[in-house]
Amino acid sequence: MRYVGRVTNWDDEKGYGFVTPNGGGERAFVHVKAFENRGRRPVEGDLISYEPIKDQRQRLNAARVRHVVVARTTATRRNGRWFPRRSLGVIVLLAMAIATYGGKIPLVVTLAYIGMSLIAFFAYGLDKSAARTDRQRTPESTLHALELLCGWPGALIAQGTFRHKTRKLSFQIAFWLVVALNVGALAWLIQSGRLNMLA
Repeated sequence: MRYVGRVTNWDDEKGYGFVTPNGGGERAFVHVKAFENRGRRPVEGDLISYEPIKDQRQRLNAARVRHVVVARTTATRRNGRWFPRRSLGVIVLLAMAIATYGGKIPLVVTLAYIGMSLIAFFAYGLDKSAARTDRQRTPESTLHALELLCGWPGALIAQGTFRHKTRKLSFQIAFWLVVALNVGALAWLIQSGRLNMLA
């Protein structure tokens, strides 16, 4: 008999979590290798179907796991599933280039944002590839460090391009906190006139 439930307590770096059946009941341990189709990594809240089995210690496990496909609707987009990340990232970099051309921001600062954005973009791409092939992942702390060091516009573009890390709430909260810190620091440097020293 197959059950349907939601993925909970998912640890993406370790590749396992639990599934709580719809309608209540005992939750089961689920590992990424139990998914029959590994086209994409599971995330917190995914709806899946599975067959419950018990291991040698009589612990409940989810076997032959499949994602339950739910058609996306306009309401889903309104609820935050869709966000123009790529466009926003590109707009930020273009705005910085225009500000540099107008003498508002030193060239070295814009080059730093462009360079770190490229590094962050490729780091996201490598992590997405590793997630699909069950290879060693890039720690989230490394991704956030690259974002803090001026790479967050490129991280935004990567999130939209690869559809990576966009549905993990804890990651997105940390990401936007990092963006706020970086933007705040840049605004303070501009306000205080300290950026003129780099011109």
